[in-house]
Amino acid sequence: MAALGWLTPRRRSATARSVLAGEASAEAARKSTTDVLDREVPDREPEFPVQGDERAAAFFDLDNTVMQGAALFHFGRGLYKRKFFETRELVRFAWQQAWFRLAGVEDPEHMQEARDSALSIVQGHRVAELQSIGEEIYDEYMAERIWPGTRALAQAHLDAGQKVWLVTAAPVEIAQVIARRLGLTGALGTVAESVDGVYTGKLVGEPLHGPAKAEAVRALAAAEGLDLSRCAAYSDSHNDIPMLSLVGHPYAINPDTKLRKHARAMDWRLRDYRTGRKAAKVGIPAAAGVGAVAGGTAAAIALHRRRR
Repeated sequence: MAALGWLTPRRRSATARSVLAGEASAEAARKSTTDVLDREVPDREPEFPVQGDERAAAFFDLDNTVMQGAALFHFGRGLYKRKFFETRELVRFAWQQAWFRLAGVEDPEHMQEARDSALSIVQGHRVAELQSIGEEIYDEYMAERIWPGTRALAQAHLDAGQKVWLVTAAPVEIAQVIARRLGLTGALGTVAESVDGVYTGKLVGEPLHGPAKAEAVRALAAAEGLDLSRCAAYSDSHNDIPMLSLVGHPYAINPDTKLRKHARAMDWRLRDYRTGRKAAKVGIPAAAGVGAVAGGTAAAIALHRRRR
């Protein structure tokens, strides 16, 4: 795979490959569908999400936003357990995952290596086989890593009668498993090329990352008749600023340094579930606040244990 030069901190407009990747992901998603606040907000804030607003929806990044760590790396662990590749590949997956967890940001070189490895590993395997394995891997490695606070935010949108979509660079088949297990509407993810139900080892367009995510959301919104100014988006990464900028209600969740700075400058809301700090009022159902405390407490306990 060519070097992903567009995976850089500076913003770029969508390329033709970004548009292709976004549209492919939106189509795949439709087919599969059956910080605590860093600022004070007024006590009498308008209700959000708006109950019964069918032209509104929510879009959630996955890695470090909904789930601790990177889905692709957890998936790699599961494939190793099933003898899909050798120990040296697992060591590389483990190193990349450790970097991602400690740095809290996506390293372009690591992410490209992980995607190249994943494509070569699944080449020649059937799509249905990987979907079935994905269900097992979710239970083994992912279920316990869901942030309760972010999960509660998603549930608030569902309770308001709105659709909720994951938007991730992870393979769309894995993203769809996670979305289904969380009770979400569906998922937009990277689409790997398949012929007659067998993976070719190539991508359709490019990974769903940065500008491609924004194109996927735009395409899905058009197909679903959504008003993006009434929609919400949630992410931890500055790479997702194009997606966050599309909607009327952008949220920075567990933000990296660049996204935190940008969010403050743009007066976007910030929530951080990586600490035990008490959640501030945010004008959404109380369950989300409870989830924030639960997620923060779990992270604090884990950090305390590591320091002992």
